[in-house]
Amino acid sequence: MPFPVLPTTLLSALTERGYAEPTPVQAAVLQAEAVGRDLLVSAQTGSGKTVAFGLAMAAELLAQDGAAAAEADAAAESWQAAERLPPPGAPLALVVAPTRELALQVQTELAWLYAPAGGRVVSGVGGTDPVAERRALSRGAHIVAGTPGRLRDHIDRGNLDPSQIRVVVLDEADEMLDMGFREELEAILDATPAARRTLLFSATVPKGIAQLAKQYQRDALRIEAGDSGAQHGDIDYRALLIAPHETERAVVNALRFFEARASLVFCRTRATVTRLHGNLAERGFAAVALSGELSQAERNRALQGLRDGRARVCVATDVAARGIDLPDLGLVIHAELPNDPETLLHRSGRTGRAGRKGTSVLLVPYNRRRSAERLLAEARVQASWGPAPSAEAIRGQDDTRILAQALSVTAEEPVEGDLALAAKLLAERGPEAVAAALVQALRAPLPAPEELAAPSERPAGPRVPREPGQEGVWFRMSVGRNANADPRWVLPLLCRRGQVTRQEIGRIRIMDRETQFEVAPWAAQRFAAAAQRPGEGDDAHVQILPLAGGEPARRPPVRGPRPQHAGTEEKRRRATR
Repeated sequence: MPFPVLPTTLLSALTERGYAEPTPVQAAVLQAEAVGRDLLVSAQTGSGKTVAFGLAMAAELLAQDGAAAAEADAAAESWQAAERLPPPGAPLALVVAPTRELALQVQTELAWLYAPAGGRVVSGVGGTDPVAERRALSRGAHIVAGTPGRLRDHIDRGNLDPSQIRVVVLDEADEMLDMGFREELEAILDATPAARRTLLFSATVPKGIAQLAKQYQRDALRIEAGDSGAQHGDIDYRALLIAPHETERAVVNALRFFEARASLVFCRTRATVTRLHGNLAERGFAAVALSGELSQAERNRALQGLRDGRARVCVATDVAARGIDLPDLGLVIHAELPNDPETLLHRSGRTGRAGRKGTSVLLVPYNRRRSAERLLAEARVQASWGPAPSAEAIRGQDDTRILAQALSVTAEEPVEGDLALAAKLLAERGPEAVAAALVQALRAPLPAPEELAAPSERPAGPRVPREPGQEGVWFRMSVGRNANADPRWVLPLLCRRGQVTRQEIGRIRIMDRETQFEVAPWAAQRFAAAAQRPGEGDDAHVQILPLAGGEPARRPPVRGPRPQHAGTEEKRRRATR
């Protein structure tokens, strides 16, 4: 359906941007019962909510008589007739967003929406020059968009006059509470007129949001745009089972297999972001990193690289990626599983925006499959399960793409001399050699796929079965007591080299010149294949081989009293004196 009756200035802005009809959330906030009321709105990320609250506040902003929120009903009856905003002065609307990127995106969206109406939108965000913002505010504004801390600071310093505020919008309010901004939000709301209109937009409505709405909203209309329990139709969820300790290799193969114009890879910590970003760059990916330690200028350069195509992969933490809006983002990879369903949905919601299709990939170590299944169930998401893409599958997909790319190279009018040069090439090398050279040239820029171990499900049961005939498989390692072998570093080394979990390592026997250990039968083949690869770093010299004969060494029985260190008897005497 088309947009309802709107001022011609707003309709012209929407038409110029290609908006033919409202999205569900936009239609919901423009319904008759929503005009002039406080709103508590939950909608999927990427549903057009910025334009939605921009249209929702138009009744108050375009009220030429300066009607406050207390007179909103009267203003709403005739607001369609108003075409332009009054001259800029003290702001009429305040939009609070959790991150700098999101606040600046809100400023950009509202600027084009209200440009034909003479609107002036100013930002106030952390990490930028507060003096420049103060000057911008002193020149007057209709709408101010910013982050909680910076907006509160401008209010406290007298740079921002909240006395004329008619509408306050809290965008992604659940994230702001999660980030610890409740005190700042309450200070901002307390400083604005009590008669204001309050629009609260949140992906979810947990207890904290409900309390905030009850405290600062009056007779709020609850709006759920679409089916809140339905899965985002434009996001394809994939859960890929991987072997433990193969996350980075699996990220490489997922990026190569799903081949998106822009991809976002989520990690939990800054250290993981730094390591993964370095590994991807080393393998030939055009990658950038986003973490809390970067300056605003560095963040802006990284995001601009993604927008203009110089970079195609962004590795980020959850906090650093909040508020990122990349129109061409087609792939989200959860390199590490999120802690809760809200984080899963927020991460995945970076793709599948504005009607575009996207893919959300969860890399699931097989020993964490149950945790991943619970996470997906709590998020009400159906995912397709399968193994991570193999190197063979990626090469096959590359062949199809390269063939299509080669066949698409056609010259309508050959440049003079090209045909003669082509004839010389064919005479020198032959058609197959020339075609092979073209294929190699097209394949060269592609990062090489990784060989992954086939993940096998670990069955339920004891750590290593002890029943006859079900003993674990024994291996030996080329270090023992002579090299100060100790279970505290032997066990992590075995897990790292053999790509197994601690539960899959059984008994460990440290001998004089070697260490013998047991591996669960279901993991032995995988362990043997992974352990054949040479070690790295401090354990590069350690060799791991199957135990000859498959039987562990038998320790001789200990006879007589346990040997004591020299001086032990003397210490005991002193202690009893």
